[in-house]
Amino acid sequence: MPKIKTHKGAQRRFHITGSGKLMRVKIGKSHFRRRKTRQAKGLYDETIPVSKSDRTRIKRLLPYGV
Repeated sequence: MPKIKTHKGAQRRFHITGSGKLMRVKIGKSHFRRRKTRQAKGLYDETIPVSKSDRTRIKRLLPYGV
């Protein structure tokens, strides 16, 4: 059985926690960052879980849980 290739774009954008959750970074983290308030910029520092509707599609791109 051949190996399945990992989608490199998805590998950079998503990561899987030890408990198996699929996490992502919020959009807009770097674009126009200077004009945002400090409180608004702090919201971009945390990673959030991927929605249920996208989870199966993204897990297919990361076959080995990278």
